[in-house]
Amino acid sequence: MASSPLAATLARTGAPRIASFIVTVWGDAVAPRGGSLWLGSLQAILDRFGCTPGQVRTAMSRLTEEGWLARNRVGRHSFYRLGPRGESSFAAAAARIYAGRPEDWDGRFRLVLFPDAEAREALAAAGFGSLPGGAMVGLRGDPALLPRRLPVLIAEGRAGEDARLLATRAWPLEALAEGYGRFLDAFAPVELLPIPPEEALPLRLLLVHEWRRLVLRDPRLPAALLPEAWPGTAAHRLAATLYRHLTPAAEAWLDAEGRNEEGPLPPSEADGRFAG
Repeated sequence: MASSPLAATLARTGAPRIASFIVTVWGDAVAPRGGSLWLGSLQAILDRFGCTPGQVRTAMSRLTEEGWLARNRVGRHSFYRLGPRGESSFAAAAARIYAGRPEDWDGRFRLVLFPDAEAREALAAAGFGSLPGGAMVGLRGDPALLPRRLPVLIAEGRAGEDARLLATRAWPLEALAEGYGRFLDAFAPVELLPIPPEEALPLRLLLVHEWRRLVLRDPRLPAALLPEAWPGTAAHRLAATLYRHLTPAAEAWLDAEGRNEEGPLPPSEADGRFAG
């Protein structure tokens, strides 16, 4: 008997960690539909990945303790929505996960010399890379939006190989390229397969989960700073194509099976993901 598309893809990616995958479920499927989901609906999704109820309860307890989710008990049923930690991070993460093309670059580098540990963390979150010697470099970003104002030097970028060499020193492009290559190997076969309707949502969630792990580490550099034949471009195209292909059946499953405290989930507010 032939392996299902989900099983075949899992054989290439490996099984996701349950707690981390549940975060993906909320970001991709639950947050756009009111933010609350019955534990039974979640278990039905995770059954497809071989997760037992005991494993799911343990993961949900951990996510609740860490502030990612908050529990609401109604009678014998448990419902969950985003907790304080989840609410503070989901919108920014979603903007990067489902983004289209990188923003335009004005050709100038932003340099910060010898930032302390707190500033380094904030700069890294804003897309800055680290240079040998302790300086950090970015392409865009308003320093006034950082936790505290930092002296930022503006340097005109040099064209061609000099600019690309700076980018390879500041950002982990080699590791990212390898990750994008693995993503293409794992999901390109899905384009050629008929997808059973019941596997559309699990496959979309697995796609987003593996994509999220890459794109949140990607500085989204302009083409002028990337190596030739950058695999991230093909990976983004594949992610967008598969996401749009899987979404109708995935959303139909959520319409039929997803429940919150009020009953069926409201319609999704996530139109336009992976546009552009």
